[in-house]
Amino acid sequence: MDLTARRFWRTTHICVFAFASLTACQKEVTEHATTVTLPTVTSQTLILTPSYQRIQTYTGTIRAGNTTGVGFELAGKLNELQADSGIKVKQGQILAVLDTRLLEAERQEIQASLAQTQADINLATSTLKRNQQLKKSGYVSEQLLDENHGQLSSLAAVKNRLLASQYANQLKLDKSILIAPFDGTISQRLHNLGEVVAAGSPIFTLVGDINPEAYIGIPVALADQFYAGQQVQVSVQDQIFTANIAGISAEVNPVSRTLQLRISLPKDARVINGEIAYLHQQQQVTQAGYWVPISALTDGIRGLWNLYVIKNQEQQSVIERRDVEILYTTQDMAYIQGAIEPKETYVTQGLHKLVVGQVISPNSNAPSPL
Repeated sequence: MDLTARRFWRTTHICVFAFASLTACQKEVTEHATTVTLPTVTSQTLILTPSYQRIQTYTGTIRAGNTTGVGFELAGKLNELQADSGIKVKQGQILAVLDTRLLEAERQEIQASLAQTQADINLATSTLKRNQQLKKSGYVSEQLLDENHGQLSSLAAVKNRLLASQYANQLKLDKSILIAPFDGTISQRLHNLGEVVAAGSPIFTLVGDINPEAYIGIPVALADQFYAGQQVQVSVQDQIFTANIAGISAEVNPVSRTLQLRISLPKDARVINGEIAYLHQQQQVTQAGYWVPISALTDGIRGLWNLYVIKNQEQQSVIERRDVEILYTTQDMAYIQGAIEPKETYVTQGLHKLVVGQVISPNSNAPSPL
């Protein structure tokens, strides 16, 4: 075989081999394309509901059943302070004492006057008895006996006045000792030892330990939903209490424009005066919409959200994006309305793996709970 023929045979052999390889590659690509699996998504059906229930929360503050500024009924100098802020006290416990030296001197003066008056009464009584005996013998006139009776009556009146003064003095001595009117905690001390305090000036602020109450404002439009004795749910920090409405204010607060509920908490509630309390009230809202899992929503534009709906196009399931508005949310569900229709199928999760127009394979689940 000459050189030209040998070159022709080799070139022809290479072309045939290349054509056969290309044909095999094309066949492999075609077979691979026909075996690509569509992504499977979890889907549910939209169910229209005419209304929904939501938990509305209102705020207020905790107030002790008794919060009192405790002070003396008398003016005087503080001689003892037996309590201070932050201390728990019991009913009848001594909190402070005034300087009572002037009252003690007054008490001694009254006692001396009483002793003198009693001596005068004894003498007048003896004189009257003697004159009554002499009257029988005719030695004493009726005038003298009348004078004896008058003197004795006058001395008795003086004694009664002194006894009243003695009682008043004892009351002042008793009221010079400040005692706790109920069990509680002293939240503030307002005066120092040695100060001269005016009558009625509070020495301590005492907060009662029993009968804590929550004062919570509600809109006037919702006033007919509450009544005295009604059980409600109140939370303070991490504590949730079943409490009773003790009373409803008869006038609107001029600042907040709300009505105030006075709610009695359980006696053993561990709350602090001034803490924030929350009233949780379930309300029925008449507004049509759909419940969907929060995982089925993605951010939209202009304050809206997007829901991915599955539509059938040319016998294929294709992703469409719809704008929706969130009306209410719970921990894992959202109540929505927007460009959606009842019984449409939507994607419930895995939205980050999908794009609009993508062909998918839906995997339907049961409808989401309301």
